[in-house]
Amino acid sequence: MWAYAKAWYAARATSNADALSLADPEEQKAALKVLEKGRRIAQRQADAYAKIAQWIADVADDVSLLDIQTGWCSSCFTKSEHRKSNRPAGQLPVYVCQSCGSATLPCVAIGCANMAVRERGAINVPQFCAEHRHDISGFEKAQGPFGELHDYEEYLEYEKPNLNMGVKIAVGSAVAVGIAIPLGFLAAPAIGGAIGGLGLFGGYSGAAATAHGLALLGGGSLAAGGLGMAGGTAVVAAVGAAVGGTLGASVANAYLGEDRSFRIELLRPGKGGVPVVVANGFLTDGKGEKWGGWKTIVDERYPDSPVYRVHWGAKELRDFGVLGANVVGTAGGALVLRGAAAVANRAAAKLLGNVIGPAMVAADLAKNPWHVAKNRADKTGVILGDLLARTTADSYVLIGHSLGARAMVVAAETLGSKPDGPRIQSAHLLGTAVGAKSDWGRLTAAVEDAVYGYHSADDNVLRYVYTAAQVGEAAAGLGGFRPESDKLQNVDVTEHVKTHFEYQDNVTLV
Repeated sequence: MWAYAKAWYAARATSNADALSLADPEEQKAALKVLEKGRRIAQRQADAYAKIAQWIADVADDVSLLDIQTGWCSSCFTKSEHRKSNRPAGQLPVYVCQSCGSATLPCVAIGCANMAVRERGAINVPQFCAEHRHDISGFEKAQGPFGELHDYEEYLEYEKPNLNMGVKIAVGSAVAVGIAIPLGFLAAPAIGGAIGGLGLFGGYSGAAATAHGLALLGGGSLAAGGLGMAGGTAVVAAVGAAVGGTLGASVANAYLGEDRSFRIELLRPGKGGVPVVVANGFLTDGKGEKWGGWKTIVDERYPDSPVYRVHWGAKELRDFGVLGANVVGTAGGALVLRGAAAVANRAAAKLLGNVIGPAMVAADLAKNPWHVAKNRADKTGVILGDLLARTTADSYVLIGHSLGARAMVVAAETLGSKPDGPRIQSAHLLGTAVGAKSDWGRLTAAVEDAVYGYHSADDNVLRYVYTAAQVGEAAAGLGGFRPESDKLQNVDVTEHVKTHFEYQDNVTLV
């Protein structure tokens, strides 16, 4: 009902004020057209939620006290009782999870005692549990730690065969109301159900939880990458206890399914120092060199530490690298970017962020290499944060450059939401491709020493490419993080770094 009320309100109470404040008549007309389209979508969502709410109420209103099954729930990922709903004769069975209230039914895999998510309406394809759908590697193993970071591959190995291969997945009302769902979520709708079922986000169940949870995670926006830090990352960070648990595993698993290039390589075992994790950005992968350009800068500061390198987003970084090389490599390209940045005024940014909304610009952003790579960095940070939370190490040092630094910001924020997880001794962020101004409390929550932001005023990639792509937003790697604090310190390296690609060779870590 909360989802219905929210969508109903959006359909009727969205203001035209911001659109009408635009001076240009054509821009005003276009903005009003977008608003009207948004209202129609919201009304369709409200109608769909109303039907789902009625179905959930009918199912939960009359459950058996005797017909009970116990098994892992594929919606909330807990082992719980599932009571059968007393439905009219001839209908497929529906159970209700006593932990989250989601509608479930037994997994059809032979010998499996777990419960699958039961969507509203007719079931036209076999319903498998989260293990047999490969939404998670295993219910029990996803609950806890796995040892050292280089043991992550064994942890990610699936315990059950994927019986859902080749089966057409019915996402239910999410598709009916026009929500564009990323490929990873089509493979794992249970993620949406788990998050949507949390009381923190409205406490839905069944299909309503799936649709709402997917929207929170970014399923309602960019088919190429979701909402990034405004979606999946923020939700995982807010959930907190989920990081390092089954919910965190399901989110990370979905993201991993989208990025087959992701892996963590042990560069050296070390001699007992705090483990160091490094990540590159676009055009800074060392051209195939094992260390990716990090060996000298890491050896000088952390000579005894084990060092891991995160490989990620090969396709996205390659595509964005081509864009960056073509644009920044010419004086004409720089002039074009200056012009683009100039028109990215505050009014346009407000309209884009508050009126049009991410879902309305999906068609354009999904094709934009920058936004695809940026969102991949955010998801990489979620994966890394969840994996770090499962290790037995006491603390880590995180080091990243460009979009790799952005991934480290997300990893730190994700890890910082787990009170009993590993700490971050320090983080070194070089030329960070993330907005300079924010509430950085989550970034520094798990930090023992400090987060150091190395920035250069001569970094034209961040000055022009980032600013234009982010509608006028200034990058932290250009002028530093704002506001600073004892736990977040800026290091101006303009004197030594003249381009976006000179940080590793010209910076000494604090």
